[in-house]
Amino acid sequence: MYQVVPGGAGGTVTDVIPKQKLSKDTRPLVGAGVIGLVLVIAAVTAWCYYIRSLRKAELLKTELLDLNKDGYIIRNQGGSIVFRMDFRSGTLDLDSCSKEGEILSCVRTTDRKLIFFIETVRPKDTVQCYRVRWEEVVPDIPVEHAMTYKFAHWYGGAVSAVQHWPISISGQQAPKPFVTSDIYSNRDEFGGILESYWISSNATAIKINNSVPFHLGWNDTEKTMYFQARYNDSSFKPNPGEMPCAELSYRVCVGSDVTSIHKYMVRRYFNKPNKVPAEVMFRHPSWSTWALHKTDIDQEKLLTYAANIRKYNFNCSQMELDDGYSRHYGDFEFDPVKFPNASAMFHKLKSDDFMVSLWIHPFVNHDSENFHTCVERGLFVREPTGQLSALVRWWNGIGGILDFTNPETRDWFASQLRSLRSRYGVSSFKFEAGEANYLPWKFKTLESIRDPSIFTRRYTEMASLYNDRAEARSGYQSQNISCFFRPIDRDSVWGYELGLKSVIPAVLTISILGYQFILPDMIGGNAHVNRTYGNRGLPDRELYIRWLELSAFMPSMQFSIPPWEYGDDVVEIARKYTALHESLVAPRVLELASEVLSTGDPIIRPVWWIATGDETAYKIDSQFLIGDDLMVAPVLEPGKQERDIYLPAGHWRSYKGERFDIKEPLHLTDYPVDLDEIAYFLWV
Repeated sequence: MYQVVPGGAGGTVTDVIPKQKLSKDTRPLVGAGVIGLVLVIAAVTAWCYYIRSLRKAELLKTELLDLNKDGYIIRNQGGSIVFRMDFRSGTLDLDSCSKEGEILSCVRTTDRKLIFFIETVRPKDTVQCYRVRWEEVVPDIPVEHAMTYKFAHWYGGAVSAVQHWPISISGQQAPKPFVTSDIYSNRDEFGGILESYWISSNATAIKINNSVPFHLGWNDTEKTMYFQARYNDSSFKPNPGEMPCAELSYRVCVGSDVTSIHKYMVRRYFNKPNKVPAEVMFRHPSWSTWALHKTDIDQEKLLTYAANIRKYNFNCSQMELDDGYSRHYGDFEFDPVKFPNASAMFHKLKSDDFMVSLWIHPFVNHDSENFHTCVERGLFVREPTGQLSALVRWWNGIGGILDFTNPETRDWFASQLRSLRSRYGVSSFKFEAGEANYLPWKFKTLESIRDPSIFTRRYTEMASLYNDRAEARSGYQSQNISCFFRPIDRDSVWGYELGLKSVIPAVLTISILGYQFILPDMIGGNAHVNRTYGNRGLPDRELYIRWLELSAFMPSMQFSIPPWEYGDDVVEIARKYTALHESLVAPRVLELASEVLSTGDPIIRPVWWIATGDETAYKIDSQFLIGDDLMVAPVLEPGKQERDIYLPAGHWRSYKGERFDIKEPLHLTDYPVDLDEIAYFLWV
């Protein structure tokens, strides 16, 4: 009920109890009450904030991932941190974040709008994946995340001039375009076989999406790798009509062990070969003219080389006529002075059961008779306006580089190869170069390509018609080309910089990247002046023998410096190991090669493949497996006739007949290995 007070609004109130002044004794009680009320309000506010923080913290968790304003961490099922990524291009405004189902998304940083989400995907019981995407909505702002690599050993990425297994990072590098490069000429760049994929010993894998304008940097002090997406100051470019808004998107997957998570990633993300190359290429060595003769090759020298292969009773899958057979680069014809009767030469070689492969490349030099034709028909990569053909410098001069995004270019190039094949009976081709670093920094192709390494892909596709015997040295998303892939030329030295010690890490790296039909370059290296350990212009004898022994356990073998250059004893060692390759190695490789078509699993495998819980196995770079049952341990040090060997738990028999039945890994210290031996162990 209401009570009517006389006087109305603004009037005088009558009959009101007079106010009384507070006594001095009651004033402290009132003050205490006010303070108490403030404390109660503060406590309630703090409690509400705490409850809200708990709800926000719960919101920012998704399965085993914890997101904060500066990045996120991922734990394994045991609660240990296995992956950490920090945001370097902005701080998330967590109040802009929300969660719907398995997707946690945010729409702002502290100073701008963006598109950000993490989606949890559980494709199988033993694998947990997270799709991560950070997309800027304002042009020319780079996106950069920093992955901490201190929690584990990491593998993958690209071949490099100084190759280690696992990856060894030194110094600091600002993010630079992650594109294919010729690391023989540019030793600080990424190599010619490259994929934006890495796995770690703690069963974590990361795959950067192919659409990302991806730049990679690192800092060994902070133990971080910088994953950056950008278009400004970059050879990457957006698709026509798109704004240059950078997007960094990738998937992180965590499994139960490194082998199983790699198997999942390869099956899910990599192309697979569609066929196995010719069996003879796995069984018998090929013979190249390059290291022996360089460009000083001619008809007489080639026929003499072939005659000596027969004289010393070696098998030959094919001869490889390398650089130096044409007058000008881009002619697709034999130099009539050096090869006065090429047709008769090929007839002779064929009658002696030699198949011949030719060295080719994507360049047409300005002095070639084909240069004008290519300019007139628009077959070259162009400068950015598209009006003029671009000139590029490569190791053999200056010319145009063929635009393999152009169907007319592909047809013209293929017609040149068909002509060589039909006129001379050429069996196949060695596809040299193809790396993106030979493109101009800014360029235009008929089909716009946002990622320069797509040029590598388009070039290697030209090998598809010849993939029974073809060889390529560059690859990007090219696992299905089904030819032999060769890491870049090796120097005739012992060390990790393009030397003998780099062979196993390089082969393991490209195996992890999905390239399984591997030609590990020429036995003994390329014998380049000033890059050769030895005398008389030849690689050191001991180096040559150790290289020969290692190559015998690779998927394919290739000679150039012939063993008879060292005398009869080395010829006998070479016969021994070519025979062992044919009888022991090739059958296993061929069996595994057929499995590659469906699985993509490596033929040459790291030791940790069968020892996933052993920290020692993660760091071994001088042993490898062929499949799961043949362990190889070559000697890679000069002057050594012994080595330490790691044997995983199991039942092993050595090449000497020794039996090892072990329940725990075994370390064999100073195991004797003579100069004409290579240590290997078979699973019994």
